[in-house]
Amino acid sequence: MSKTDAATRKNNRGLFLWLWSNFLKRHTPLLMLAMVFMAMEGAMMGAISYMMMPMFDDVFTAGDPEALWRVGLTMFGIFLVRAVAGMVHKVTLSYIQQRSSADLRQLMLSRLMVQDNSYHQTHPPGFLIQRVQSDVQSINGVWTAIITGAGRDMFALISLFSVAIYVDWRWTAVALVGIPLLVLPSLIAQRFVRRRAREARDLGADMATRLDEVFHGITPVKLNRLEEYQSGRFGKLTNQLVRTEVRVRIGSASLTSLVDIMAGFGFLAVLIYGGGEIIAGEKTTGQFMSFFTSLSIAFEPLRRLGALSGMWQVAAASIERIKDIVETRPMLVSPENPKPAPEGVPEVTLDDVALTYGDTQVLRGTSFTADPGKTTAIVGASGAGKSTVFNLLTRLVDPNKGQVLIGDVPTDEMSISDLRDMFSVVSQEALLFDETLRENVLLGRTDVSEERLKQVLDAAHVSDFVKALPDGLETRVGPRGTALSGGQRQRVVIARALLRNTPILLLDEATSALDAQSETVVQEALDRLAKGRTTLVIAHRLSTVREADKIVVMDQGVVVDQGTHEELLERGGIYADLHNLQFNTDGQTAEEKALRDAGITPDMNEPTPQQGWLGRLLSRLPGF
Repeated sequence: MSKTDAATRKNNRGLFLWLWSNFLKRHTPLLMLAMVFMAMEGAMMGAISYMMMPMFDDVFTAGDPEALWRVGLTMFGIFLVRAVAGMVHKVTLSYIQQRSSADLRQLMLSRLMVQDNSYHQTHPPGFLIQRVQSDVQSINGVWTAIITGAGRDMFALISLFSVAIYVDWRWTAVALVGIPLLVLPSLIAQRFVRRRAREARDLGADMATRLDEVFHGITPVKLNRLEEYQSGRFGKLTNQLVRTEVRVRIGSASLTSLVDIMAGFGFLAVLIYGGGEIIAGEKTTGQFMSFFTSLSIAFEPLRRLGALSGMWQVAAASIERIKDIVETRPMLVSPENPKPAPEGVPEVTLDDVALTYGDTQVLRGTSFTADPGKTTAIVGASGAGKSTVFNLLTRLVDPNKGQVLIGDVPTDEMSISDLRDMFSVVSQEALLFDETLRENVLLGRTDVSEERLKQVLDAAHVSDFVKALPDGLETRVGPRGTALSGGQRQRVVIARALLRNTPILLLDEATSALDAQSETVVQEALDRLAKGRTTLVIAHRLSTVREADKIVVMDQGVVVDQGTHEELLERGGIYADLHNLQFNTDGQTAEEKALRDAGITPDMNEPTPQQGWLGRLLSRLPGF
C-alpha cells in the first residue's frame, strides 16, 4: 500500500470517527437496536439460500408431500421475519439520520454566526449556504447507507458465505478467486471520485454565491442590463458542474461494475469446476442450487458495498469542509474571567487606538471621549475611520494598539454578550428579516406586553403606517424589508432600539437615504430615542449634527479637532471646510445656492431676474 493510500484510509477513519463522536454516539441505544434487526434481516438471506437444498432435494427430486409444507411454511416465516426486521431498522436509522443532520446544520449555523467579520468577508453568503444545506444533504443519504452497508449487508454476507462454505468450501474459494484483482482498480477509482467530488462541491458553492448576488442585486442587474451577462456566467458554472458530476458518476459506477465482472468470473469458474461433480453424482442438485443462490444473493450486497465506497468518497469531500467550519474558532472571544459591565449610562473612550486592515492603516492613534448621557457626532470625509470606530465599540474588531473603554472597563475585558447588550444600533441599511412586522420588532422576545409594544411603536412612529398594512403587525415585510419604504424600515429599527432600552446608542447615517418628509419623522423618533443615553452619531450631512453636544472631526484615521458646532466654525479647519462645501455663508445649502444663482426661488416658482452663469445657461433652454 502506498503512502497516499495509507493517508487516505487514515483520513477516512478520522472523518468517520469525527462523525461518530460528535453526532452518532449520542444515539448509541437506537443504533444497537437497529443493528439487532439488521442482523436478523441479514441472517434471513442466508436462511433463504440454505432452504434451496431441501426444496430441490426433498420436494422437487424426492417428491415428499410433508416436505412441501415444511419447506413452504419455513420460507414464509423467513420472509415474514425479514419484512418486520427490515421495517424496524429502516425507520430507526431514518430517525437517526434526520436528527443527526438537523443537529449538524444547527451546529454549523451557530459556529458561523460567531465567526469574526474577517471570516465572512472572505466567505460569501452563497458559499456558506452551500456548506450548511448542500454539503449536509450530500452526506444525508450516505449516512444511512454507510450504517446499513456496515450492518445489514455485512450480516447478510456472513450468513450467505457461511451457507456457501457449508455446502463446499472449495467452490467458495474458486468463486472468490477474482477478488484480489479488484483491489488496485478500486483504489484508483476511489481517489478519482474523491477529487471530482471536491470539485463538484466547490462549483456548487460558486453557483450558490452567484445566485445570492444576482437575487440580492436584482435591481442593479436590471438597470445595467446585466441579465445576459449574469446568465452567461452562471451558464459556464452549470456546464462545469455537469462535466464534473458525470465524472463522479463514472467513477462510482466503475466500482459496482468491477464487482459485476468479478461475479461473472466467479460463476464461470464454479460452473466449470462444480458442474463436473454434479454430473459425476458427487454433489446433489439441491446442494448446487443452495450454493448458487447464496452466491447470487451475496453479490448484490457486494455491489452495494462497492457503490458505498464511491458514495463515501463523495460524502468525505463534504464532511472535510463541514469539519473545517465546525472546528474553526473565532479570534474575538470573551475573556475567561470577564469583568461586569458598567452600570448606568457610561462614557465611551478611545485611548490612542490604532487599527490596520491588511496593509491599510485605518486608525492612527485615535483618542476622544463621548460624555455620558450626551450626543457626540463623528464627522469627516469618506475613509476617515468613522465606521471603524463603531466596529471597535461593539467589538466586531479589536485594535492593534490602544484601548476602547465603556465607563472604566476595556471592551476586551468584558464578555461579548454583556458588551453588545449595552448598544443599540440604527444604521442606513435598516436590515429587516423576511418575517412579520411584529417579529421584526420583538426579535424573538416573549417578555414584552402588548401595552409596552404599543408604546414603542407609537414613539418610533411605526403606528403611523401599521394600520394601512393588510395584516397590521402580522404583515410579512418581505426579503430585507422590501415590502416597506425606506422611512418605514428605519422606524421599525428605531422601535427595536427603543425596546432594547440600552444605555448607548449608535446612529450610522440613519437618515441619509431618506426623503425630506421621512427624514423629519425619523429624526423626531431618533431625538426621542437619544434622550438619556450616550449617543454617538456618524453623519455626512452636517445639518443633522449641528445640535450635538460635541463634534469629533476625523481625517485619515486621526482626530484632528473636537468641540461644538460654533466652536469648530470659529476655529476654521476641516470642519469649517466641510461646512462651506455643504452650506453657503448665509446658511443656504449648496443646492439652494445653485437654484438662486439660476434665478429659481426655493419653492420652484417663476424665475427671478437671472443671476450667475447657471441662470444664463438655463435662460436659453425652452421653458426658462
